[in-house]
Amino acid sequence: MNGSKVAKREGYVPRGLARTGPVLFSYGFRPFFLGAAVWAVVAMTLWIAALAGHLEVAGSYGAHAWHAHEMLFGFAPAVLAGFLLTAVPNWTGRLPVSGWPLAALFALWLAGRAALLSPDVIGIPPAAAIDGLFLPALLLICAREVIAGRKWKDLKVLGSLLALSLANACFHFAVVMGDHPHIAMRLGISAYVALVTIIGGRILPSFTRNWLNRAGRAEFPVPYNHFDTVAILAGIAALGAWTLVPDHPVTAVAAFAASLLHTVRLARWRGWRTWPEMLLIILHVAYAFVPLGFAAIGIGALGFVEEHSVMHVLTVGAIAAMMLAVMTRASRGHTGYALTASRLTAASYAAIVVSALLRPLAEIFPSVAASLYAVSGSAWILAFALFCAEYGPILVRKRRAVQ
Repeated sequence: MNGSKVAKREGYVPRGLARTGPVLFSYGFRPFFLGAAVWAVVAMTLWIAALAGHLEVAGSYGAHAWHAHEMLFGFAPAVLAGFLLTAVPNWTGRLPVSGWPLAALFALWLAGRAALLSPDVIGIPPAAAIDGLFLPALLLICAREVIAGRKWKDLKVLGSLLALSLANACFHFAVVMGDHPHIAMRLGISAYVALVTIIGGRILPSFTRNWLNRAGRAEFPVPYNHFDTVAILAGIAALGAWTLVPDHPVTAVAAFAASLLHTVRLARWRGWRTWPEMLLIILHVAYAFVPLGFAAIGIGALGFVEEHSVMHVLTVGAIAAMMLAVMTRASRGHTGYALTASRLTAASYAAIVVSALLRPLAEIFPSVAASLYAVSGSAWILAFALFCAEYGPILVRKRRAVQ
């Protein structure tokens, strides 16, 4: 089937695109997906150089705090912005933000990256204030669209954006006060994982069903029902417990229960039946890190795994891998390309999965931690460098006409 027709069937229909000015700012996914991928490469390169003692990063803010912040509140919000600024118009039927307003929002995100990279130039509080503007601005834009479109069921997405805005502010406050931003990090991670369970439950079975239908296969994913609601709520409860009391036995019980529920939920979507289409397989593989992450939370709550390992199962696996999967699929679908993974795209998926599997092991096997840091970091860089190489030209040039 023609790729553009497939894209149209799956909801990738442009509306209200800017017809003048830079192509990059004609739709939200273009600048933010590309910006996120470039920053993923740059930020990780700087972090590896800082770990090796070759470079000082972020001045008095601290390299470790900067690395954690830029992954959670620098890279990831850009991907989230690109997704929401593209998906919300599809949900609400309203025109997307494009043109110079989009460019201004992107500039605000860039200002946050620049301010925190050299915070001592203007001082940490002003740098934190600049960085702290982006997520609330994105929240206001999405809230305006959801409320104007009267799509009340999508208000839960705004809840996660509000939690991220709060987590970012708390992160900066902890750094300024000389404390470790543990709670802010867990809150931010929890907000992203909650979004994965909510939005993933919308797109994974839908995309899988469409592919199976085109392939002439009859065994479809189980439609959304009360079980999905229970799984999501159980996951949110476990994440809330982990955020507040990560070492409590109640957290372990809640996390293990959520892990079981989301394992069953993933199996109900029958992702294995989409083999060998990697554009779909990666969505299911990334979601598999959700129950794996809940299991890690439970094991960590019992004292058997360090918190950094738990966090990296969720951040690199459930969050970053899912984001890369969505970035590649949306970039293809919204530019009229066939919804199938190229070799470069498949290689980027393999790299991010390798990074997700190796990074949590660094705290478990400290004798080889340096090697694990290097290999997992290099795999991360490769994953997003491949995205830049393949999708960069696609994102900055004229969109192919939908036929």
